[in-house]
Amino acid sequence: MSIPLRQSVRVGTHILRNKLRGRDKFPLLLELEPLFACNLACAGCGKIQHPADVLKRRMPVEQAVAAVEECGAPMVSIAGGEPLMHPQIDRIVAELVRRRKFVFLCTNALLIPKKIDRFEPSPYFAWAVHIDGLRERHDESVCKEGVFDEAVAAVRECRRRGFRVTTNTTFFNTDTPQTVIEVLDYLNDDLEVDEMMISPGYAYDKAPDQEHFLGVQETRELFRKAFAGGNRKRWRLNHSPLFLDFLEGKVDFPCTAWAIPSYSLFGWQRPCYLMSDGYAQTYRELLDGTDWESYGRGRDPRCANCMAHCGYEPTAVFGTVGSLKESLRALRST
Repeated sequence: MSIPLRQSVRVGTHILRNKLRGRDKFPLLLELEPLFACNLACAGCGKIQHPADVLKRRMPVEQAVAAVEECGAPMVSIAGGEPLMHPQIDRIVAELVRRRKFVFLCTNALLIPKKIDRFEPSPYFAWAVHIDGLRERHDESVCKEGVFDEAVAAVRECRRRGFRVTTNTTFFNTDTPQTVIEVLDYLNDDLEVDEMMISPGYAYDKAPDQEHFLGVQETRELFRKAFAGGNRKRWRLNHSPLFLDFLEGKVDFPCTAWAIPSYSLFGWQRPCYLMSDGYAQTYRELLDGTDWESYGRGRDPRCANCMAHCGYEPTAVFGTVGSLKESLRALRST
């Protein structure tokens, strides 16, 4: 595993500071969606299902930065849609980096060659390129041929220019332990990205394809077999050891979606970016006006098969910081 030490220290300090102040709910990472438009129409994504007038909207730079400052999260994941379609995305990133926020720009990488000159390498900035399998599987996932090769070329160019590059891979019930191993081996050893994020697909309502998402038992079996033989220790995974234990079914956690809030053109989304039970106008309203105890597996039927990082990774992080044993375990993997 390969979480940067600078990032680990910042997040740990952030948690301890909030705990000392008596806060029981606070953000670790903000999911920022400054637009919903995209240049692809992936079967597993429901963001582009919005009406045309919504897809034309772009969040002003000042609004995006204000949301980050309002919630105080040390990390920001900029998603969409395709963020590189935002005409001022470079300004948003620059303002957040200037505030020493750890920024992950989620992208399908098709526009990187046209936009890369607008960005500068920084320990606080990383491209987060979606790679959902090797060539055939990835192109099938994004419903367009040739995207895998373009994404790989963009990753190589980013690394050549000195940028940090992470990848984000979603797995479905069409995957096997071998396909998981193959794509992570490729990203780790051949493409040599800095870190890799992984997630089991979750069948949220707006996704056009509802047939290929993983159930809980399928997820646990898939990752338990893929991680066998010490694989998870050699891959540069951008996850806490406890979250990887969770994916294997070695531990279970309650959902803490309040720690990874989602802010979009509509406001603060309840309860997470995968579900839409209304919007709040402020982060405080989101925290105080949401019945968090009613969400998560075993509480809301819609959450029955969810093992997504937005709900369960923060729980693993809190468990790590709250345990000397797990803290040392995470430190050894950093």
